[in-house]
Amino acid sequence: MSGLILPPGQGRRLVTKAQDVTFKATAADGSVVSVFEVVVPPGFDVGAHVHANSQEFFYVLEGELQLLAFEPTERTEDTWHGWTSKDGDTAVRAAEGACMFVPPNTPHAFRNASDKPARMLFHNYPSPDHELYFEEIVEIFAAGRTVDSGAVEAMRKRYDVQQITPLRYTPPTA
Repeated sequence: MSGLILPPGQGRRLVTKAQDVTFKATAADGSVVSVFEVVVPPGFDVGAHVHANSQEFFYVLEGELQLLAFEPTERTEDTWHGWTSKDGDTAVRAAEGACMFVPPNTPHAFRNASDKPARMLFHNYPSPDHELYFEEIVEIFAAGRTVDSGAVEAMRKRYDVQQITPLRYTPPTA
C-alpha cells in the first residue's frame, strides 16, 4: 500500500463563483477523512448548519474568517452573526493559524467578512459525504442562471446537512 503526496496546488479542483474547493485526500484515495483546501471569497457566508453524523475540522491558512461552533441560547433563522451561547460565547474572528473542531450535532458556521479571499484546510469525517456534496452543488450552481433552492435542500438532506440560517454570497462592490 502507498500513501498520497500532492505537490502544492495539486488535487481535483471544483470552482463556482461562490466556492473554490481542491480535493486533497478522499475516499478514492483510501481515506476515511475527506480533506479539502477551500478558498472562501469575500462576502461568502456558509450559514449556520448542523450535521447529525459528521464531524469537521477547519484550519485557517491565510486571511481571516469569522467562525462559530456552539449551541446558541436562541437559534434565529435569518442570521447567526449575533448568536450567543449560554456561557457567553460569540463568533470568533480567526486569522491564519486558528482552527475550529466541530463534533456532530453542533451548530457551526463560517464567513469571510473581509475584502480579501481567505484560504482554509477543511477535514470532514466520514468520507465521502462532503466530496459528493461539493460535486453535486457545483452541478446545481452550473444548471442555470438561478440556483434551484429545492434541489439544494434535497441535496443537503442526503448529505447530513441541516441548514439553520441561509447560505449567502454577497461579493463586495468595487
